[in-house]
Amino acid sequence: MTARKVRHLHTAIRDDIGDLITHRPLPGASIDYLDPYLFLNHHGPQTYERDNKGLPFGPHPHRGFETVTFILDGSLAHSDSGDHDSIINAGGVQWMTAGRGLVHSEISPEAFRREGGRMEILQLWINLPAELKMTEPRYTGLQADELVQVDLDEERGHMTLIAGDFEQQGRTWRGPIDTPTTTFMSMMTVKQGSLIQLPVPEDHEIFCYVVRGNIMISEQAIRPCHLIEFEQEGDYVEIRGSGDATLLFGHAPRLKEPMVSHGPFVMNTREEIEQAVSDYQNGKFGGLSAG
Repeated sequence: MTARKVRHLHTAIRDDIGDLITHRPLPGASIDYLDPYLFLNHHGPQTYERDNKGLPFGPHPHRGFETVTFILDGSLAHSDSGDHDSIINAGGVQWMTAGRGLVHSEISPEAFRREGGRMEILQLWINLPAELKMTEPRYTGLQADELVQVDLDEERGHMTLIAGDFEQQGRTWRGPIDTPTTTFMSMMTVKQGSLIQLPVPEDHEIFCYVVRGNIMISEQAIRPCHLIEFEQEGDYVEIRGSGDATLLFGHAPRLKEPMVSHGPFVMNTREEIEQAVSDYQNGKFGGLSAG
């Protein structure tokens, strides 16, 4: 077995959206695309006062990829043109496969706008292969207690398993979200002094973003708000906790396909983008009123 080495560290850039504190590591100054990962926004942490406007993400379309939203603190109200509605609280996750097209809204629930409170949210976009670009849209929203919890390194680490399988000491855990691909996704916490080894198929690209705290990989110290790009050789990742830390860790097959993006649409050709724009303008994604 061979450990993956760090190829590059990508620092998240500060790119606030109005009064919403936002750091974005992907795309960023040193990376455009980490196949199949398209985009990550890290909103917060911040505290909203009473009678606030909340999150600004009213109705907007998507086609050709998946959005995964991690609610670390606060709450999030989702609704979409596929008649999916939910309010997910701290520790929960939303997974939406836009496929052939959806209009959705992600805003703060009425209670949060009225009372205020702490908020921290991550949203990751994952590209779909050409054969699944026009798949039927679907959505899953799960609360914290519906996710799978796995202790690591004799409780010096902890994994919240969201999608995919994880094997440890002869036992297999399966994440509760069923995805159309073989994507593995988790949130992890590690304590100082921990040593975590995570298997990764050699044909998979790793997504590892440090939300808070400090870790060590390949003898490199890694601070918060950094995306780690790994070398492609190797079949596991070794993470050392140099302090208590929280990170987003996943992996998925590299698509190695042409990609053309235009705002909320990600397809394989310019013609497919033009069709997506036309379909949206002609109401083929369905409708959704402002929340």
